[in-house]
Amino acid sequence: MELRELTKVHNLIKLFVELCEIPSPSLKEDRLSQRILEIFKENSIIAEYDRFKNIIAKVPATKGCEKIPSLLLSAHMDVVGGSEEVNIRLSDDGKFIETDKTRTLGADNKAGVATILDLAINHSKIPHGVIEITFTRDEEMGMSGAQNLDTSKLNSKYAIICDGETLGELDCEGAGFTNLYIKVSGGKGGHSGINIHDKARISAIKVLSELDSQIPQGVIKSSEKGTITSINAGVIAGGAVNTYAAEAIKDAYELGKENKPIPAEYDAKNILDSVNKGSALNIISSDAQMAYSLRSSEPENEQELLEKIKNIINKTNEKYSGLIKIDLEIYKHLKPFVKNEDTLLTDIAIKAGAKQNLKVVPSSFHAGAETHVFANEKKNASSEAFIPVIAGLANLENIHSSDEKIDWQSFLLGRQWLEDIVSTFAEESK
Repeated sequence: MELRELTKVHNLIKLFVELCEIPSPSLKEDRLSQRILEIFKENSIIAEYDRFKNIIAKVPATKGCEKIPSLLLSAHMDVVGGSEEVNIRLSDDGKFIETDKTRTLGADNKAGVATILDLAINHSKIPHGVIEITFTRDEEMGMSGAQNLDTSKLNSKYAIICDGETLGELDCEGAGFTNLYIKVSGGKGGHSGINIHDKARISAIKVLSELDSQIPQGVIKSSEKGTITSINAGVIAGGAVNTYAAEAIKDAYELGKENKPIPAEYDAKNILDSVNKGSALNIISSDAQMAYSLRSSEPENEQELLEKIKNIINKTNEKYSGLIKIDLEIYKHLKPFVKNEDTLLTDIAIKAGAKQNLKVVPSSFHAGAETHVFANEKKNASSEAFIPVIAGLANLENIHSSDEKIDWQSFLLGRQWLEDIVSTFAEESK
């Protein structure tokens, strides 16, 4: 079966493919969000932007279910990837929807968006209370969509964040996310040949490498549930990279004004190699920076690791006192998502899964998600804290890469599971 035939048989797949074909990088979701608003309007569903251009929609309760508490369904519109064309196809074995391997598919999180949209379009087929829907911006880069979401317009207490990677996944707790930024600066710099003998000229890159070799990496603490605390070096930059990047931006700007194509060396797939080979190597670097992501569901263990890193930096500062300076900036990106004692939504999700012979096991996850924002930072119209869970509505593989793909048969089952959760929630709430 070809993809075109599949879209004729399953409206969910048709909707998913349409959404994936619209590039929507973080904070550049306008084309996608406008199409989503059109779909809501075509189906007589009230939907609007909030002040941050998140989408908020409400599906009225079916007859006899008006007094049932509302339920929030949410997904994010942005994807990892640029604005380049998305060419979608079926895999050779016919089991997966994928791209031509030139970019990400965007199943994270357009699988969630498409499922919620399809359920809203066909909502009259099941009994339900008011279904509230939010589609957020910028989950992948900064979580600013969820953080700026106007939840005063929402009445729901329980929320299903449709952003899992595995069918039947049900995450009820998750690790917090802290960014660490290390900056080495203030060195004399110099010529890498003429001044290399001068011991007062310390390479910022060397100091950064020295620090990185001492800072713990990978899994720091784990339990039978999985990883508790981890740290990962995400970015390192130094030398003449700033000069190269500044000139590249100027070049791209001038070419853009003249409507000329951007050189291939500035493409995302080539830029790292271009920066590395195009930057001057004949300097003793006076500045360098590195960034780490620290994830932990145990604040005490996180603090212990932070103190260790601070101690390493203090000792290195003493070693190079007067020659170069090291600064550490700690930015708490997300607080941990702590499991709520109220298990109503979790119990309903498990019960709904059983209807499809789907084994649903509540679990924790070692990543940041919008659940953290809903649980820790947001209140509904009644000033109640949200009780969110993450649900996986399909089996996704290799997300955030050009090999990303979705098992379309699991996707159809996930769509049914979400419908069963909504209808079971209505039954249990009567």
